[in-house]
Amino acid sequence: MSQKLLEIKGVNVNKIINRNEKRVVKLVPEILDQYYEDYIFDHLDIQDIYALTLNLLPARYVQAGSIILSDRLSDYEIKSKIRAATERVLDNPTRVNN
Repeated sequence: MSQKLLEIKGVNVNKIINRNEKRVVKLVPEILDQYYEDYIFDHLDIQDIYALTLNLLPARYVQAGSIILSDRLSDYEIKSKIRAATERVLDNPTRVNN
């Protein structure tokens, strides 16, 4: 599946990324492993946790050539948001058990 080209007045904006994305992807498994014996997360749960975590964090969008200032979030802050997102997903499951 190819990614759709995002353009604004002919300017490609596909390479503008949120710097927190890779850090969230790296840290989510550590938090989910803490719930392993109590709950088995399906793919939709994990997607919801990922998206919600990013929404709870301040946006950190950059593009090539950006000047990056040093107000980076700590792993502790990111893990705290992952836990909050996980608890919200557990409290509001999207799947229906029959």
